[in-house]
Amino acid sequence: MNQPIIQDMINTILDGMHRPHLTETCDTVKTGDPTRRVTLVVTTFLATHAVIEKAAALGANFIITHEPTFYTHHDSVDWLAEDSVYKAKRKLIDDSGIVIWRLHDHIHMRQPDGIVLGLVQALGWEACMQNGEPHYCVLPPITLAELCAQIKERLGIRHIRLVGDLDAEISKVVLPVGAAGGGLHYQLMKAYQPDVIVCGELNEWETSEYIRDANQQGQRKAILAIGHANSEEPGMAWLAQWLRGVYPDLTINHIPAEDPFVVV
Repeated sequence: MNQPIIQDMINTILDGMHRPHLTETCDTVKTGDPTRRVTLVVTTFLATHAVIEKAAALGANFIITHEPTFYTHHDSVDWLAEDSVYKAKRKLIDDSGIVIWRLHDHIHMRQPDGIVLGLVQALGWEACMQNGEPHYCVLPPITLAELCAQIKERLGIRHIRLVGDLDAEISKVVLPVGAAGGGLHYQLMKAYQPDVIVCGELNEWETSEYIRDANQQGQRKAILAIGHANSEEPGMAWLAQWLRGVYPDLTINHIPAEDPFVVV
């Protein structure tokens, strides 16, 4: 089997995003030597300690993570120098010899956005996308309660936070995944006039309050916060499937980071 150099594989992935390689980006190698050859690849939403342990047990030496490994956007570790959690995680990574590379900016810039496309596929809504745009789907009419049940079942998630009327009938859905922020929420609302926003996480003083005021005024709108990890993990599973088409001779696994929150 021809095992590619990790850096060459990174370049191939970036080329596959059909966007110029960014010079200012968080999509950089965080640990390890990318001049080594790939043995086994793991994709994940986030390289948690548990994900790294599972990847090492499989014999992986290359993890592609969507979100930071060391708790800040650009994985700055100066503030963690004497931190016990950081040192234990770093020892695990170094002992296993795993290269961790982040793929965030480029996959979101892809057309269509690979992270949103993965969520739409996981929800079974591909036929509902409008003009090939995964951020906007028109579903057969369904109540908000039924939509919540469908999302929980198809994504295998435990809880959803919402503002809205569970009895309201909805059809038009926008999907600003992750922590897109109120700016993108408002932009999508203006462009598509949706019945419901399905987001990852939100600032509780932004869109959720807009939706609450809208309902007080008699407008039946809703927002569902399904969790950052839950909204973006399917996109990294999509990446694993895409990579299998590019590298059919390599073993490429997806290991979910899983939702860190529980309901008590």
